[in-house]
Amino acid sequence: MSAMTDRPGVTGSDLESVDLADPRLHAEHDLTELWLHLRASDPVYWHPGGAGHDGFWVITRHRDVAAVYRDTARFSSEHGNVLDTLLAGRDTAAGRMLAVTNGQRHAQLRALVARGFTAASLKPVIAGVRSGTRRLITEAVERGSCDFASEVAAGIPLAATCDLLGVPQQDRSYILSLTSSALGSDHGVPTAADTFTAKSEILLYFADLASQRRRRAARDLVSVLVSEEVDGCPLTEDEIIFNCYSILLGGDETTRLAMIGAVLALIEHPTQWRAVKDGSVSVESAAEEMLRWTTPALHSGRTATGDFAFAGKFIEQGDIVTIWPAAANRDDAQFADPDRLDLSRNPNRHLAFAYGPHFCIGSYLARVEITAVLTVLRELAAQIELAGPPRRVYSNFLSGMCSLPVTIRAERAARPPARSAGGQRSAEASGTIPAAVLARTMP
Repeated sequence: MSAMTDRPGVTGSDLESVDLADPRLHAEHDLTELWLHLRASDPVYWHPGGAGHDGFWVITRHRDVAAVYRDTARFSSEHGNVLDTLLAGRDTAAGRMLAVTNGQRHAQLRALVARGFTAASLKPVIAGVRSGTRRLITEAVERGSCDFASEVAAGIPLAATCDLLGVPQQDRSYILSLTSSALGSDHGVPTAADTFTAKSEILLYFADLASQRRRRAARDLVSVLVSEEVDGCPLTEDEIIFNCYSILLGGDETTRLAMIGAVLALIEHPTQWRAVKDGSVSVESAAEEMLRWTTPALHSGRTATGDFAFAGKFIEQGDIVTIWPAAANRDDAQFADPDRLDLSRNPNRHLAFAYGPHFCIGSYLARVEITAVLTVLRELAAQIELAGPPRRVYSNFLSGMCSLPVTIRAERAARPPARSAGGQRSAEASGTIPAAVLARTMP
């Protein structure tokens, strides 16, 4: 069995004993057959209450997940957007953090945060991504082996997000230790105390950094948040630190897990690795399929704002509604042969970056990071193999490996940038992502 399929499977017949809120379920079991059953037989499923928590809706079809993402009037994120906070009653950042704000305030906050993601703002960040990725992978290839998760992938999105936020170099290992504990655990089931402590320390860190930027501004997103106004008023302290927290976690965890999962997928699918190596698929197309294949954010959560029918079920005001891109991205109504890794897949309307008003604001940067990894591996690595068993993150929100030991055999000579079928250099090499690539990822 492959590293991805050596976990016992869960099927529709196991549904009554399944608790989707349990991190152990996602780390220790393969839910492919369960998602297939729910999409086909009960795509809007009422999940009964489990160990110490209330029940919630589970939505698994691609078209339904996209519809919930799009409909912020009936499905609000303002009580929280992940299971843990929704089941606990409410997200304390509601109305102040972009991800858990709707309506006009959401549009205002998004416009302000987006200033950190303009082409001009991202230019030095992207340059750092490409040079840092090349350095980390070159060092791994020279050693011949590494834990790709901790020695390569951990340093790429974290560095980019810290560059964006202006986090000093000496603080970054500390920040990584906090992000790894805030939404899951690398060492078994996360405890409430550990996650609370990690989240609190991230907030305290950015409160201090914001205070420093008020005294002396820099060319980073924290400086933008502390200095700019919305409707003639500065952001509150809570709005500043909550949005720094959100950008940090959103920019680090999911992209890191996607690139780790991408390397494992290349190991387990040698024909696809050869297609990357010989340039018969572009790194941009490969990155989109890796995002679909890995879907590092398992679910998103909403709260029903009223009583209404949805896809044949009656949802009541106040009900917790969870949508599962992990299931939607394997929907055969949207994707041909969805359980096959196809790096040339087109169209590829995956939901790894969500959809609608809450579409990931950092999606372009995430794509740059993943294509950078694929580009450098294509150039420098002749072969990649597992050197030990991978270890998975324990989380009901994140999916992927926290450890991936590999051996890497070096390419004999550096390869020139691959050319597409039309003879053009790859977009990653030239520094742009074609609009067509971006467009085909949207439902």
